[in-house]
Amino acid sequence: MFKKVHLRLTLLCAGITAVIMLIMSLCYLYVSETGLYRNQFQAFKNDINTISTNLEQQTVISMEWLSKMEAQGNYRFFVLDNGVPFLYNQLNDPEQAETNARLLLESRNAMDTLPAQNVTVTVSDGINSTLSHSEYEFTSPSTDTRYFCSVIQMGTGSSILEIVVLSSLLRLEQQIEEQRVRFLLIDIAAVMLLGLFAWFFTGILLKPIAENQQKQAMFVAAASHELRTPLSVILSAAECCQDSTPEKQAGFIKTIYQEGLRVSSLVTDMLTLSQSDSHRFPVRKEPTELDTLLMNSYEAFEPLAQEKSIRLSVTLPQEGLPLCNVDPERISQVVAILLHNAISYTPEQGRIILSLIRHKERFAISVQDNGIGISDADKKRIFDRFYRVEKSRSRKDHFGLGLSIAYEIVKAHGGSIQVTDAEDGGSCFTIIL
Repeated sequence: MFKKVHLRLTLLCAGITAVIMLIMSLCYLYVSETGLYRNQFQAFKNDINTISTNLEQQTVISMEWLSKMEAQGNYRFFVLDNGVPFLYNQLNDPEQAETNARLLLESRNAMDTLPAQNVTVTVSDGINSTLSHSEYEFTSPSTDTRYFCSVIQMGTGSSILEIVVLSSLLRLEQQIEEQRVRFLLIDIAAVMLLGLFAWFFTGILLKPIAENQQKQAMFVAAASHELRTPLSVILSAAECCQDSTPEKQAGFIKTIYQEGLRVSSLVTDMLTLSQSDSHRFPVRKEPTELDTLLMNSYEAFEPLAQEKSIRLSVTLPQEGLPLCNVDPERISQVVAILLHNAISYTPEQGRIILSLIRHKERFAISVQDNGIGISDADKKRIFDRFYRVEKSRSRKDHFGLGLSIAYEIVKAHGGSIQVTDAEDGGSCFTIIL
């Protein structure tokens, strides 16, 4: 399931980002191409103004001057006197004479057919002459080539000199085409990188969800296993009660009651952890005397420790301690869990030390024993739910939830809990508040 979700999220993230990027690229290309056309047309108009100024200052138009102007601007000139073409184009490019004649006719016809707003007209009056030039864009029907065109007309008396200047847009179109290809390659590379990034990024996002689902599945499996044993005992005892004597029924009823208490305890622990998972963990903080809290815990567990011939002692600071803002019932529950575990896993004639230390703004509560200890591998998982160092699960007084509950309570207080090896063997659990 997570593979499908991973793939769909990757496609969604990369797809949305790619669409936005492509739209922005198209917008940029449109603005860029429009600007290139505008700048090219403006440069063409500036050149025409320069050519027109030179024409006004000359009395003779030589073929050398025309050739020079064509070479400078990559232009093509056509000169007509009263509508009659000069021999310039035929002499300068005899092989293209027919093509040039057709192109000249197409360019002049285009100005007559174009709307007025597509033609820029500039007129200047001299002393004995009038000069005007019109600039526009047209596409040659014969060659399917786009051109900027200018028609310069000089009137001197009854004579009209007309010069048609053409500038091919092939180089500009090639430049635009190369720009489009570059953007296409960049977009393809960006989409691929976005896909890889989205794949790893969504994988990182889904990792804790997948781990949480795995933990939930393990939690349900472990809870089912823990519930199955006492329920099987309850059902078996209830079945035996049907055909047994009143004396034997009392024993079966006691068994049912004890196993029912175990189920009730397990359900209570599971509900506590469920509240922690849903961020509804009830913590009611109030100023608390931690030394008094530890003394109460000591007094509560001291008889249990004596039953197992275990020496339980408490060590408190001699100086007065400030109050600590915690939930006293919850912290007492954590201390009880740690003391209960220590008593359960410490052999007879063992020793358990409950201590409190203050360092600046922090309090450290520790429970140290000289019992069987915990391996380094188990330390990493000791706070996992239903995890037990004793893999056989033969002990009925532990479900493997106590340390998980202790961890959640301390975390809800903004503190930390850790386990280390004690100096004389055993383990030392330390709570930092």
